[in-house]
Order: sequence, then structure tokens, then C-alpha cells
Amino acid sequence: MNPEAVDDFLTELRKRDAERFALIDRTRELIHTAGPRLREEVRYGGLLFSARSPVCALFSYDKHLALEFSRGSELPDRHGVLEGEQGKRRHIKLHKLGDLFKKNVREYLELAFAAEAAGAAAKGKKPQR
Repeated sequence: MNPEAVDDFLTELRKRDAERFALIDRTRELIHTAGPRLREEVRYGGLLFSARSPVCALFSYDKHLALEFSRGSELPDRHGVLEGEQGKRRHIKLHKLGDLFKKNVREYLELAFAAEAAGAAAKGKKPQR
């Protein structure tokens, strides 16, 4: 984990697009309050959040932010907002701050953390404290 790399990533994003920065900053807050102690690192051109294993990631694109779930195919999609069919991963596209509420992001984060914990337990990994 390299906090300086995360800070650099966020500083560069703020310089390029203040509105996108506000969206990613608020989404990060939700991620950190929804889950257990997390590692946050710059990976694959975005921010990766891991507990015992990767849970989710944030990727900034020209017209949206993608909140990608590592075990997304295991998540129930009660609100019909998950996109993608590649392997285990699925994502939610976020265009503005209001999408965090409109697309029930906190609920999906809680489901993602539960799926990660269940997967870790099945592999015999101990919970983080």
C-alpha cells in the first residue's frame, strides 16, 4: 500500500476535473464507511480497495466513474444497476453525485463486503481486525 500514490492520483484528478474528483471523493468515503479496514492502492489505472482480498475498484473515464465489484456476479441486483458480464466482475456507472443515492451504491457496497467475507471464510482466511 502506498498512500502517496493514492494522494498523487487524487491530486491529478482534481486538477483535471473537479466535478469528477468530487464524485470519486464521495464514493471513496462511502467505500471506507461501508467496509472493514481496507487497503487502498493505485492499480490498473484506478483505485483498488481490498479487505482480505479485492472488494471493489474505482475507475475514472471521460464521461463516468465506474465502481467495479470484484465478485459482482455474486451480488443480487435488486435495483437493476449492475452492468457487465465478464467473469466475476460487474460495475455501476456513476455520472453525478446524485447517482450514489439513486443507484443505491451503499447497499451494493455492503453486499460486496459480505460476498468478500464469505469468499474469504470459504478459503479459510481470518477476518481483519
